[in-house]
Amino acid sequence: MTDTPIAMVTGAAQGIGFACAEALAEDGYRVVLVDVKDSVVSAAEKIGGVGMVCDMGDVDAISALFDRIEKEEGPVSALVNNAGIAMPGDFLSYDLSAFDQVLGVNLRGVFFAMQRAANTMVANDIEGAIVNMSSINAQVAIPAIPAYCASKGGVMQLTKAAALALAPKGIRVNAVGPGSIDTEMMAGVNANPDAMKMAMSRTPLGRMGTAREIGDVVAFLCSKKAGYITGETIYVDGGRLGLNYVV
Repeated sequence: MTDTPIAMVTGAAQGIGFACAEALAEDGYRVVLVDVKDSVVSAAEKIGGVGMVCDMGDVDAISALFDRIEKEEGPVSALVNNAGIAMPGDFLSYDLSAFDQVLGVNLRGVFFAMQRAANTMVANDIEGAIVNMSSINAQVAIPAIPAYCASKGGVMQLTKAAALALAPKGIRVNAVGPGSIDTEMMAGVNANPDAMKMAMSRTPLGRMGTAREIGDVVAFLCSKKAGYITGETIYVDGGRLGLNYVV
């Protein structure tokens, strides 16, 4: 164990999760990177962190994960709930098991991880920070990903409820809602000029965001610079949600 504060980032093998972990490591955290993919171990090595494999849709696995982190590293001071899945499909024939699976990772797993982390923070008198990854799809919707949209709207409200519950304990809870970010999830758009033109037509800044731009906002929310911010969802979307027309 170390006196260095511990941050845990889920879905951190690549993309936004890895960028969050990298930014937190630069801010002085000992970062535990968590992912369902084994590659999280090598990803963690790149930033001097530790990688652990866990399915964030399995609450028993999440509980065991926290037990391991607390035993090997120490109590978590910052939690970033980034892991998420989408599972697109036609609305009229959308499979209920897929719906349950998406909410299991994106919402139920987020709630349980917050609850577990908050109990540890309270037990150790840690005025910690929790950041949940929501989406612009908490406010706008795509018909092919109904479960994802529902889960991200749920994350926005869950963030508010947790912030109110945990404020007396000195624990801040916020969320970040990315727009079009240049990650593997946007690879199809990148490869299709027409799709890219459409995406940029609804993005006033005229470009995709970077994973690191999301990571920097997450690190800010975990820092003392954001000490009076709680219960908020910060949308990092290049101005998209403010736009009421496309060109």
